[in-house]
Amino acid sequence: MRVALVCPYSLSLPGGVQGQVLGLARELRLLGHQVRVLGPSDGPPPEAGITTLGRCVPTAINGSVAPIAPGPACAVRTLRVLRDNDFDVLHLHEPLSPGPTLTSLVLGSDPIVGTFHAAGGKGAYRFLRPLARWLSQRLSVRVAVSDDARSMAVANIGGAYEVLHNGIEIEAVASAVPWPTEGPTIFFCSRHESRKGLAVLVEAMSRLGPDVRLWVASDGPETEHLMAATAGDTRISWLGRIDDGEKLRRLRGAQVMCAPSLHGESFGMVLLEAMAASVPVVASDIPGYRATSDGGRCALLVTPGDAAALAGELSRVLNDEALAATLVAAGIERAEDFSMHRLAKSYSALYQVAVDNFIETHAGSSLKPNRHLVGGGIRLARGLSYLSSARRKS
Repeated sequence: MRVALVCPYSLSLPGGVQGQVLGLARELRLLGHQVRVLGPSDGPPPEAGITTLGRCVPTAINGSVAPIAPGPACAVRTLRVLRDNDFDVLHLHEPLSPGPTLTSLVLGSDPIVGTFHAAGGKGAYRFLRPLARWLSQRLSVRVAVSDDARSMAVANIGGAYEVLHNGIEIEAVASAVPWPTEGPTIFFCSRHESRKGLAVLVEAMSRLGPDVRLWVASDGPETEHLMAATAGDTRISWLGRIDDGEKLRRLRGAQVMCAPSLHGESFGMVLLEAMAASVPVVASDIPGYRATSDGGRCALLVTPGDAAALAGELSRVLNDEALAATLVAAGIERAEDFSMHRLAKSYSALYQVAVDNFIETHAGSSLKPNRHLVGGGIRLARGLSYLSSARRKS
């Protein structure tokens, strides 16, 4: 099929949803589908097969800052791509997020599959629930990436959802060359914001021995403060943003991966990547991570925000080779259940379901009932973009 994978977040920035979209596109192509990824970008597209839709605007969503592109210029580009390509299926990730996914949901005229990633909050649903419920009726198939994400979607917009957990490209992770270390090393790789729990991990480091190292990747609103607070601690390396290749090498080189998030994680992709990399995991005991770790069988789970407990479990893994080996073995087995190849085959089946549902719904009418709206949408979005530009100049 000709498939459009539409991402609301900047594809040139690291992120869980972006990683899923790009990885899924690669696997779908291997299955024979013609896939085009659509999304905003703040730099050159990270790989081939991407149509960029403009720059993003950092926006506070669900306790995080999301790089989305809600403006009319992005809407114009989105609608042009939908008009100029005869897609068989539109696959929208976070379909109600402002930007290209919402534009595609409102004016797209193809069968639409919607994947819901968010969990642990209400976000814009609290203000737009009636509209969201109405718009969601345009989805031929609804998917949630976890039970927690499904619960949030059902509570706010209703409907039935297939649960398909996120996938990992196991071969790419397992084949990465380990980054050299200078002692027992912990790896953290998430945005530096309150809900990710980096401050808790930094506090836990004060309880660990002088030989323990911590690699901190990425950045965020807490970076400057936490770097200043740990300025005298040479055990902590602040890496900044790193590319996927370095991330996998660091992950493979570390002795333990730590995910101390406090809330808002629908699923733990970074946990699965660590498991595929044969690295033991210590994480917070929150619903998304509990599900990922099979109830704690594949990771050590601690009370969110408890720095002392976090330090204790990190120390256990670093000093107990038998425990680390047990976690690694269970993790490798768990990771196999979430391969991106398996996920791509599941979505392939759902695309056919979406097409069949679309045909049944529009039996006796045009299979492209909203195609005439796309041209009008382009004209409207272009007008809004012009007015916005004129206002800025004035």
